[in-house]
Amino acid sequence: MVTKTSAESLKSLFAGTAPFALIDVREAGEYNSTHIPGSSFIPRRRLELQIPTAVPFKGALVVVCDDDGRRAQAAAATLEDLGYTNVSVLDGGINIWATLDLPTEWGTNVPSKDYGEKMEAVHHVPEIDAPELQKRIERGDKLVILDTRTPEEYQRFAIPGGRSMPGGELAYRITDVIKDLEPDTTVVINCAGRTRSIVGTRVLQRMGVDAIGLKNGTSGWVLAGFQVERGADRVELPEVSKEGRAAAERYAEKLASEDGVRYLDALGLKAALDKRSRETVYLVDIRTKEEYQKGHIPGFQWFPGGQCVQRSDDVAVVKNATIIFACDGKARATHTAAWYRQFGIKEVYVVDGGTTAWTESGGELESGLKTETPEGLAQAKAKVKTISAQELNDAKPAAVFFVDSSQEFAQGHVPGSDWISRGWLEFQVESFAPSKDAPVAVTCADGQMAPLAGATLRDLGYQDVSVLEGGIAAWTKAGLPLEKGLTGVMAPPNDVVILGVDRSPAEMMNYLRWETALGEKYAAD
Repeated sequence: MVTKTSAESLKSLFAGTAPFALIDVREAGEYNSTHIPGSSFIPRRRLELQIPTAVPFKGALVVVCDDDGRRAQAAAATLEDLGYTNVSVLDGGINIWATLDLPTEWGTNVPSKDYGEKMEAVHHVPEIDAPELQKRIERGDKLVILDTRTPEEYQRFAIPGGRSMPGGELAYRITDVIKDLEPDTTVVINCAGRTRSIVGTRVLQRMGVDAIGLKNGTSGWVLAGFQVERGADRVELPEVSKEGRAAAERYAEKLASEDGVRYLDALGLKAALDKRSRETVYLVDIRTKEEYQKGHIPGFQWFPGGQCVQRSDDVAVVKNATIIFACDGKARATHTAAWYRQFGIKEVYVVDGGTTAWTESGGELESGLKTETPEGLAQAKAKVKTISAQELNDAKPAAVFFVDSSQEFAQGHVPGSDWISRGWLEFQVESFAPSKDAPVAVTCADGQMAPLAGATLRDLGYQDVSVLEGGIAAWTKAGLPLEKGLTGVMAPPNDVVILGVDRSPAEMMNYLRWETALGEKYAAD
């Protein structure tokens, strides 16, 4: 049975040491505008997809929140259907929380950004602004520009001439990056904004490597009037030499000593794995995707190291839970774990020797990358009938709904479809389909979310619900016409937040001012 948690009780949870999760199920734009500090964002439409990884132990206390409690109640019911046994709803939602003058914040991945600005304020991480960097490029100065974002982000837009070096790989590979450079070469670290540039530069600073961060990243570059490079292909990482690995291991030992990182041997890891049936234990492999796919310790999820730091609130959704990092030795895992210790997370461990030690102790590895499948998908499919693209085209039901993001809807949908965010489905569907006896069809991008929404419609009393098998991908493959744009959408969607240089100049400036302001309290100290 879903219970209610008062604002005061939630405040006490944050002040205590008991494990719990606070999950905000609103749309991305709503969360970005204001949310409770310490909450993790999982929109209602993606709940079944993300919750198994976000909260792997189904006995954990999960508090669900939204603005007024309506969507949270629906999401809580879904969690109970999925087998979660300790689910609660924030009474009155964020509206009541705010009226009690309890703290709120805006933005995404705030914990890492806040800490990045602390690093900047306390340690005075060296920076170079965009005009000065451009001047040096034009002058032909010796430069190495390392982009610490994911390879995918880097390829979308990058500083001209920069190369991809994801943050989790930086300390591990920097020795081999700089070993053949001339002594007067400047190493520049950048990201989309500020955080990953600051963090990466601070990593090298602590390692004893001279580097400077690009102030305000690619956003600052664009605001200064310079062009970004799109589709850059300099993503191949340098091989790690014996010397490079040794340097990374020495750095890891320094971090472990200074930041209090603890290690688990094979027996300790097996004991931790056994605890997963009784409590939340996160298992995170922070190597490259290719390394993870070749072989990883069973149960470990892939989450690249740099993003583990940037998106710590997505990794550690359950507060006060145990987090175990692994790589192929201990260098990269220790680098990531040290940041989590600096964040104030206590129960952080590293698998000593990683996958190498695990196999040497007789453990086996799994290969491949787990396909993301929503929990409860099979049960949902049993409640609805599937329909092929051609059958849907011929049937012409009374209403056709698209339940993925507005961005995906705009990219292409069945002509005449209505977009309804699944987060609002229960509350908006009757305005589009007032008769529960008339046939309705549900579509999505790839066929995963539509069955879940279709099952919800069945639970609401709709008698004739069809789901497009394979989603819009199957519709397109069948050669059927697509309608593009936000056709029929009356109000501006708030389910997508534009990031990086895709923002308008005003939005970029506002965002950078917000990031910088996070560090003011530390500068005052």
